[in-house]
Amino acid sequence: MTKKISRKLIATALLSLVLFTGFSAFSIWTYAAENETTHADAAIVLGTKVIDGEPSPALRERIRHAVSLYEEGFVEKLIFTGGKTDGSDVAESEVSRDYAMQLNVPEEAILIETESMVTEENFLYAHEIADEYGMDDFLVVSDPLHMKRALLMAKLAGIEAHSSPTETSIFNDIKSKLPFFARETVCYVGYVLSKAIQF
Repeated sequence: MTKKISRKLIATALLSLVLFTGFSAFSIWTYAAENETTHADAAIVLGTKVIDGEPSPALRERIRHAVSLYEEGFVEKLIFTGGKTDGSDVAESEVSRDYAMQLNVPEEAILIETESMVTEENFLYAHEIADEYGMDDFLVVSDPLHMKRALLMAKLAGIEAHSSPTETSIFNDIKSKLPFFARETVCYVGYVLSKAIQF
């Protein structure tokens, strides 16, 4: 009897995980098409890989999108995030700042944090900057398929944020989207489950 109950519990848990993963995947895919761009105090630009001291193609498009938000008057400040990842000698946020300045964004409109190593830390350190400057609402800039997880992390960090995905993401065809999509699904499910266990 005990073995039967254990098997049923395991089967139920596995089925629940499969259903939740499927629901999450659908939610991530559909949310990627959402664009909530509105006027806000600042844009929080999530960092990603730097190559030889220059922004990777993915980071470059995030920066360009953030710059367009600034130029069009949606935000007054750009907050670039990201530390020295992947063995880089320079922080992702520093590279982002320099590239944005090359695109004629004045230095006084740019804020950076150089400590974060993962997305969750991007928001934690960005929140500290926001508090220091009295900023309350934000646009989050990243690739479309990253937005579902990013906005959840922003919410849990106490940040009032709206999705403003890059319109020129390098992940723009099925070949490049699928690996990113699969990774985001795994990361999202893992993140939600880890938070559920904590609470």
